[in-house]
Amino acid sequence: MTKITMEHIVNLAKNRGFVYPGSEIYGGLANTWDYGPYWSIMKDNIRKLWLKEFVQKRTDMVQLDAGILMNSQVWVASWHVGGFSDPLIDDKNTKERFRADKLLEDLIESMEDKWESLKDRYWVQNLIPESWSLEKQTEVMRREGVKNPNTWESWDWTDAKKFNLMFQTKQGVTDDSGATVYLRPETAQGIFVNFANILRTSRRKIPFGVAQVWKAFRNEITPGNFIFRTREFEQMEIEYFVEPGKDLEAHSEWKEACWKFLTDTLAIKADSLRMRDHDSDELSHYSNATTDIEFRYPFGWWELWGIADRTDFDLKAHMSESKQDLSYFDPVNNKKYIPYVIEPSVWLTRLFLTTLVDAYKVEWEWEEKRIYLKLDPKVAPIKVWILPIVKKLWLQAKEIFTMLSDDIVCEYDEVWSVGKRYARFDEIGTPFCITIDSENFDAGKVTVRHRDDASQEIIAISDLSNWIQEKLR
Repeated sequence: MTKITMEHIVNLAKNRGFVYPGSEIYGGLANTWDYGPYWSIMKDNIRKLWLKEFVQKRTDMVQLDAGILMNSQVWVASWHVGGFSDPLIDDKNTKERFRADKLLEDLIESMEDKWESLKDRYWVQNLIPESWSLEKQTEVMRREGVKNPNTWESWDWTDAKKFNLMFQTKQGVTDDSGATVYLRPETAQGIFVNFANILRTSRRKIPFGVAQVWKAFRNEITPGNFIFRTREFEQMEIEYFVEPGKDLEAHSEWKEACWKFLTDTLAIKADSLRMRDHDSDELSHYSNATTDIEFRYPFGWWELWGIADRTDFDLKAHMSESKQDLSYFDPVNNKKYIPYVIEPSVWLTRLFLTTLVDAYKVEWEWEEKRIYLKLDPKVAPIKVWILPIVKKLWLQAKEIFTMLSDDIVCEYDEVWSVGKRYARFDEIGTPFCITIDSENFDAGKVTVRHRDDASQEIIAISDLSNWIQEKLR
């Protein structure tokens, strides 16, 4: 059995038009990526499935598209200006910068069954470095001789310090006259500051939620693992407002809904997923409960989807800073309160990587390797590939393309041998290839090849559209 590595995933993504290095013809820009023709379609498929499941099919959800640039006081109120940071530590010898907590996580993982000894040596309550103080992170880094991951040598480390992750820019004619604004590090705050507007115009009653899909930006210290952690990414977030006291029940329900979306809608294997509840000393300052759905990537188990009970922290903070009333009046119980909120948040770009890793398959047939993406047909970027056996049948093949392309995302290809074309389409994850040959076409039929097992069957052209659409449901 072939062990899947990130190198396999990266090579396929680059070679098959999913992801390109950013600004490549100019030497690139570190950790920037452009998403090619097939990722663009696949991204839209995942986004539409998410919106269908969590907005379209529910009576208690609405959608928002808030601006990227917001009044800087938004980020003051939400603690992003003062508290949205990662622990940065420098190698004094090479001047390189790293996230101290991530280096410590790698250390703990490398210690295998000996990691519990760290608790006694350093008087820490858990083995989650992110929750340790900066002083404790620095102490462990130095005393354990943590190595620079690029040089594999131990050097003197600076004291760990906080590094704010927000990108700053100026709004105005000149730098000196402009006001400081930030590229948003998350989409959630746009929902909170519009809470009163949404409540008034949508006439929703609590419990209800607001969904948003769009870009966010974080000046990560150590982005990496391909597109797993990037400085520019797309988020799919929900803020679900509930009555205080009913938040933990709603949190549990959203955990189940997110898990079901991954396994049922996107068809990601359940044994590659796990839920991890945050310990009390790991919780964010605003959280009553947080659960991560983690996925087993080639580089280990990492967070895919976070479901947080944010209590009433955000609405209270914005009420205090803006002096505006963001409370809710319950007409049924005749009482006024500040709602609690449940936040299921997933990066669309990370979800794409997850589906790619989960779908990557390698099979050996008579000592020949076959690679394909076993994507759910709803997720696959191209549903049907149409190819004539020989180029002179292009007119017949284009006729099939015209017939199907109104309702189904198709692509036409006449270059290379049929075998090479099949191999390409398999790696893009196309569930069906329609092959046109003279004998079958004259009889009103075509050959349909199935991606997963490479089997073929003859289908009447008159039945073709309905047959494919039934398979895509």
